Amino acid sequence: MKRVLVITYYWPPSGGSGVQRWVKFAKYLPQEGWEPVIYAPKNADYPAIDPTIGEELPGTLEVIRRPIREPYAIYRKLMGKGVSREVTEISSGKKTWKQRLSLWIRANIFVPDPRVWWVGPSVKFLKKYLREHPVEAIVTTGPPHSVHLIGLKLHKALGTPWVPDFRDPWSRMYYLKHLPMTNATWRQLKNQEQAVLDDATTVLAVTPIVQEEFQAQTRTPVAMITNGYDASDFASPAPEQDGYFNVTHTGLFAKDGNPLKLWKVLGEMPESFRAKLRIRLVGTVDREILEAIEANGLAGYVVRLGYLDHAAAIREQRAATVLILPLRNDPQYRPILPGKLFEYLASRRPILGIGQTDGAMARVIEEAAAGVTVDWDDEAGIRRFFETEPRATEGNIEKYTRENLTAELARLLESISE
Repeated sequence: MKRVLVITYYWPPSGGSGVQRWVKFAKYLPQEGWEPVIYAPKNADYPAIDPTIGEELPGTLEVIRRPIREPYAIYRKLMGKGVSREVTEISSGKKTWKQRLSLWIRANIFVPDPRVWWVGPSVKFLKKYLREHPVEAIVTTGPPHSVHLIGLKLHKALGTPWVPDFRDPWSRMYYLKHLPMTNATWRQLKNQEQAVLDDATTVLAVTPIVQEEFQAQTRTPVAMITNGYDASDFASPAPEQDGYFNVTHTGLFAKDGNPLKLWKVLGEMPESFRAKLRIRLVGTVDREILEAIEANGLAGYVVRLGYLDHAAAIREQRAATVLILPLRNDPQYRPILPGKLFEYLASRRPILGIGQTDGAMARVIEEAAAGVTVDWDDEAGIRRFFETEPRATEGNIEKYTRENLTAELARLLESISE
């Protein structure tokens, strides 16, 4: 069996959507003839913990963990004990002088990101490891994109075929404009990105728009494998509907994706509708979201469930009447496909997407006949969605199963290792 080294920051017990992609690849790669070897931090500062997330991984999976130094403990000490993890901390509005200072340091000292201290020690360790335990390919998956610098240095030193996997864009990532980078820092970040794109054997993107943008930037082949859903997570019968009209959102709910028109429409619906309305929020929710819901007279309809493990979040999705997926209200969010979109599809519940109607998410929802995508300010479109009976996913979504996506990945690894 061929071996592939996967270098990742997010790995169980990390929760959230960022870890799902490679947990599922690691689960299914052996049946495609590839043995993954995972390299991950030993003491990472994960924002969410899910002790169940790695239960499906084979017991024989080799996981190498090495210490990482991160500046977040220093940051929290500087900010004070009461500092909270805001969903959109970088892009939040008015900041104290301490927050402005910390952002300047984050932007200009830790390039490309605060995990960059892990690069040097990891390269030193992995050079020795790979000489003693060769692999046919290396994959780095970001963000954080500093992991790609590990892959770049290993590829140059050892010549092993290497694929940087981009779960999000790099220099085009929407929140970078909120960082107070100097011109010199911006050039450094752009140069890092270009070096990774140009020196890779093949680049891997997760959305067609990001694939197109990267391919216009480099001569290196750029492949695309989207995120997806694991059919085994949906094998049990769907929960029965509880008689309420459940408008459900799972995952991070950030204030720069606050669907103000949605709350307005729901607040203005007839009393007969609102009598059965429940707004079910799973995961971390910014305060501004709750304030906007309350301002529209909907506070009594909210059910806050907090962070749930992956299986419980899927049960909530499958029990929903409608699943809402508001994107962050930013032009640079157009190429991004939220990972939860594919589990929304597999839940076979109607989806109301809110964001760019010509963006990557809108393409997938339309192709799958899974609901509608409306613009943030399209109050009439939102009202129309609720006034007509929302229809569940009708299209063929088989290509998004984790097994099929892993087969695509195996073919890519075969091609570069040959």
